[in-house]
Amino acid sequence: MLGLRHARRLADRLGPGLITGAADDDPSGLATYSQAGAAYGAGLLWSLAFTTPLMIAVQMVSARIGWVTGRGLAANLCRVMPRGLALVLVALLVLANTLNIAADVAAMGEALQLVAGGPSHGHALLFGLACALLPVWLNYEAMVRVLKWLTLALLAYVAVVFALHVNWGQVLTHTLVPTLAGGGSYWTMVVAVLGTTISPYLFFWQAAQESEQRQQLERSGGVPVQSRAFMAEHLYRIKLDTVFGMLFSNLIAFCVMLATAITLNGHGITEIQTTRDAALALRPIAGDFAFLLFALGVIGTGMLAVPVLAGSAAYAVADVFEWRAGLDHSAGEARGFYAVLVAATLIGTAIDFTPLDPIKALLWSAVANGVVAVPIMVAMMWLGSRREILGAHTLSLRHRVLGWIATATMAAAVAAMLFAG
Repeated sequence: MLGLRHARRLADRLGPGLITGAADDDPSGLATYSQAGAAYGAGLLWSLAFTTPLMIAVQMVSARIGWVTGRGLAANLCRVMPRGLALVLVALLVLANTLNIAADVAAMGEALQLVAGGPSHGHALLFGLACALLPVWLNYEAMVRVLKWLTLALLAYVAVVFALHVNWGQVLTHTLVPTLAGGGSYWTMVVAVLGTTISPYLFFWQAAQESEQRQQLERSGGVPVQSRAFMAEHLYRIKLDTVFGMLFSNLIAFCVMLATAITLNGHGITEIQTTRDAALALRPIAGDFAFLLFALGVIGTGMLAVPVLAGSAAYAVADVFEWRAGLDHSAGEARGFYAVLVAATLIGTAIDFTPLDPIKALLWSAVANGVVAVPIMVAMMWLGSRREILGAHTLSLRHRVLGWIATATMAAAVAAMLFAG
């Protein structure tokens, strides 16, 4: 009974960080981790261990900025850079998110086709419409509850691993000791894993969710939002939420990479393109149960990730143009915000009915994400150290060091990606 009470208390504390971390494992991300496991076996597990503290640090920066200022990330970017530059970065974010939505919706349609049959494009259309309408119908609290429950879909990948025979000693060695390989393809995959793990849309989403929580508390009245004790309590809650969410995110990525390393790479299958390819290759090796879990996991995480992708774009655009924004507002109260959210989802879905290959769309999305991530991370670190913006809640030395390491690593990854291209 005591354990259940503690579990409920923990669940109540989790929200933006957990959802953000889970949304990072969208179908496109799962495809990247599957490709890494198939191509290099357990040889890239170290990359996930390496990125975990960096991912935690940079997401805590965005969450702190959102909570302390009560404003979204794009609104804060406009305080430290020309509005025109912020608009360009936001436009690239919207482009990247829309292309990512296209790839994710296509993957969800293919996953349902594998499980239930029928036309994959028809399924994709249904998923796209559902993801567009869900945030409009539900208020903030209901939407958060839905997204929290959808994070459970990712546990399917943990179940897949435990359905396999795993040599945990070797896994631990590969995780803690990098086995670096030569060749451009290896380092291109390292860059892909890094870019999938640290994505700009996650910064905007978590900052927006924290700012929205604060605004709700301020509107409710009677809550000492500015008091030192209240701020300390919520900054601790943000830390707990973010650490848990990012650990959960990389645990799932680890399980996907490990499962495909054991099954696909272990049986000589080293080249796959999509989650559909991974699921189909998994079936004759790991059995129907693992295949079903893998496919259903794609659908669950897609339903979680697409609203986050569209929502982060909507928050960013609304912040730049100073529109009313937030899931706690009705569509009539925040027309521009919901227009961007719905348009990004529907345009992404429509791309699947054009000659544009979703895999190529994902490639362009990765390029756009890489271009936009570095200046945003630099601006975030600058914001995090400005006392006139965060007051007494500026970043600690440890957060600054890890945040700048993450920024430098991302800059090096983007340079490597562009050089390899």
